[in-house]
Amino acid sequence: MSTETPAAGPTALIADDEEPMRQLLRARLQEVWPQLRIVAEAANGIEAIALTGLHQPDIVFLDIRMPGLSGIEAARMLFNRCHIVFVTAYDQYAIEAFEQGALDYLLKPAGGERLKTTCARLQERLGKSPANIERQLAQLLQGVGGANRGSPAARPQEYLRWIQAMVGNSLRMISTKEVLFFRADEKYTRVQTLQGEVLIRKTLKELEDELDPDEFWRIHRSTLVRVDAIAEVRRDLRGRQMVRVRNFDEELEVSRGNTHLFQQM
Repeated sequence: MSTETPAAGPTALIADDEEPMRQLLRARLQEVWPQLRIVAEAANGIEAIALTGLHQPDIVFLDIRMPGLSGIEAARMLFNRCHIVFVTAYDQYAIEAFEQGALDYLLKPAGGERLKTTCARLQERLGKSPANIERQLAQLLQGVGGANRGSPAARPQEYLRWIQAMVGNSLRMISTKEVLFFRADEKYTRVQTLQGEVLIRKTLKELEDELDPDEFWRIHRSTLVRVDAIAEVRRDLRGRQMVRVRNFDEELEVSRGNTHLFQQM
């Protein structure tokens, strides 16, 4: 991960498992707070803890959903050592849980007035001891951070609403309402909309876990389709179920193990 030579001024670490998101936040911070130096970047919670110990940053920006340790789990180990800002694509988590005074948060893609407000708050807090947010972190860990480990009944019903895709040097935000289907494409996943397709590195399994199961169905090991984009389901000459998506020419095959989704066929 990247490091810089120490110098005077406030320092920060960015932790996010998606490199484009780290690059974007770094660029936006440079615009809003040019005096802030990013001294390291981490791809997961474990790296974030190790690099914080090495570089002793004043501020750590933590993505909530990361492999190894979540951002909330990492924050519980860092909260009294630095000022913490959570970064999340799930705004349902942020509104009530984070706006309690001590916790700062940014919604992806970070920028705009929210980033300016967060940076202003951080500048006021620099030089003071980090706020004691252990109780709030425990509540978040129980609700948000533990969502992937708890029983299905205990999992919060917040689902991924935006797909982040790098198109050239730009970040494109795609609402899940725009997506017709996702299809595995070697190391990438193809995101198909009426406007065209983009490739992302997130796997179908990751998408299936994060998307609303009432909105997207896994019809094949390589395909997730948005239910309300389905125009019709037919059988071809080989007896296979084929899904036709509205306003789109390509048909999608339904695997034998998923024919129960269309029981009337």
